[in-house]
Amino acid sequence: PSGWRGLLVEYLNHFELNLCLRVNALSRRALVRRFFSVVSWLGNYPAWVLFGLLIAAQQGPQTLVFSVQALATAFTGIAIYKFLKKRLVRERPFVTHSDIVCGTPPLDRYSFPSGHTLHAVSLTVLYGAYEPAMLIIMVPFAALVAVSRVVLGLHYPSDVAVGGLIGALLAAVSLALSG
Repeated sequence: PSGWRGLLVEYLNHFELNLCLRVNALSRRALVRRFFSVVSWLGNYPAWVLFGLLIAAQQGPQTLVFSVQALATAFTGIAIYKFLKKRLVRERPFVTHSDIVCGTPPLDRYSFPSGHTLHAVSLTVLYGAYEPAMLIIMVPFAALVAVSRVVLGLHYPSDVAVGGLIGALLAAVSLALSG
C-alpha cells in the first residue's frame, strides 16, 4: 500500500523488528536461552498435559467432560494454527533477519501465528474455568511461554499476540458450547 497506509505498515514493521531484536538479544546469554528453551519445550505440551491431569483428578464426575473438552480444544487449536501457517507463510524472524539468533530448533517452518501461545492461552482460560486456583500457576507460565517464542527468535511479537487472541477466542467458544 502507498500513502499513509504504507507509512503505517512500514513503521509497524520497523517497530516490531526492533522489539524482536531487543527481546531476542536476551538469548545471547546461555542461562537465559536454556531457561526459555525449557519453558518453550514444556509449553509445547508436557506442562499442559500435567496441568490437565491435575485438574481432571479434581473434577470427579466432570472428569470425562473436562477431558473431552480439553482434547477437542487442543486439537482444534492445532488445526487452526496449521491451516493459517500453511496459507500465510510468514518466515520465522531468525530466517529473515540474520541479527536474530535462533535459540532452539523450530517445530515447523513458518511463524504466524504462534501455536505455543495459542495453546498456552486457550488451555489457561479453559483449565482456569474448571479449576480457578490453578490460574496462579498457569497465567505466569503461559506468559513465559509467549515471551519464550520471541526470546528464542522463533516468532515476532505480532505472531504471539495473534496466537494469544486466537487462543482466547477458541477457549471462549469451547466454554460457550459446553455452557
